[in-house]
Amino acid sequence: MSQPLRAAVIGVGVMGANHARVYARMPQTTLVAVADLDENQRTRVARTYKARPYADYRRMLEKEDLDVVTIALPTHLHHQVAKETMAAGIHTFVEKPMADSVTAAQDMIATSRQHDVLLGVGHIERFNPAVIALKERLMEGQLGTIYQIHARRIGPFPPRVKDVGVVFDLATHELNIMEYITGAGIRSITAVTKQTLHDSHEDMVSSIMRFDDGVIGMIDINWLTPTKIRLLSVLGERGMFRVNYLTQELWFYENRSAQDHWLGLVTVGVTEGSVIKYELTRVEPLRAELETFVEAVLHGHNGLVNGEEGLRAVFLAEQVLRASREQRWITLPPYIPVPARYDHVDPLPIS
Repeated sequence: MSQPLRAAVIGVGVMGANHARVYARMPQTTLVAVADLDENQRTRVARTYKARPYADYRRMLEKEDLDVVTIALPTHLHHQVAKETMAAGIHTFVEKPMADSVTAAQDMIATSRQHDVLLGVGHIERFNPAVIALKERLMEGQLGTIYQIHARRIGPFPPRVKDVGVVFDLATHELNIMEYITGAGIRSITAVTKQTLHDSHEDMVSSIMRFDDGVIGMIDINWLTPTKIRLLSVLGERGMFRVNYLTQELWFYENRSAQDHWLGLVTVGVTEGSVIKYELTRVEPLRAELETFVEAVLHGHNGLVNGEEGLRAVFLAEQVLRASREQRWITLPPYIPVPARYDHVDPLPIS
């Protein structure tokens, strides 16, 4: 590559400002512009990273010659803005959730194909080193048969999120991760939601799901807990893995009985064995994610979470809400997740 890709960010709130920082610091990109309605915010971010600020993203698209753009706006705006950036021939990265409906997500995919540009979706936990290590160990068969996956993503209420509830904002993380690490599709879902503090959307969801291969999934998600917890556990015949998303730690709790072959121990079931904490290099998942997006733009698909996976997460979120609304189990059509192989760009350690 002779020249860095020219990058811009539309929406430089908390997450968008981080995208601007990463684009400004990656050798493969140059941050040339940012757009945001908030004058103070766009001016601050533009000044920090020596980019041009715009109040109107359409004006930015007219004036700037862009190669890649991140859209980090409220979810209901993703569809329209992404259609415009892709129609302008710009490879587009949209923060998760991809859209607020399946119909909108499908239209975004169709637009990317029509204009032959890449559409990436920001499922950042896929680039968490603990998740990557977990996936690799499950593929190697270290856990044996998987029985259950349980995710807890809980914490305080975020006033910035106004247009979606916890299902679209948070559950989409776990729904994507669960199908990804198991390599199996979710086949049925039941759920209960509750609206407590949010003005118009649910702020709590508990859901149980069954996968095509018989694995049971559980999610516990809310905006009501006064401390932030991000945990994922995978239970199987040889023990249990536990991921702490926040600390990027992976632990394995061995079922000692599964390592023994005495016939007399068949009735014992499960006994405590070794506890292993794996040594992982901490990275910034957003940096790894955007490096993968840029490498995909330059060289083709390489593990980027694409529009089809983003659409799947939106579809599953809709089914969770439907199951809660109709108070019954929802059966889904068969689905084959992305290939098990994980081709990712090696991320840089956190400095």
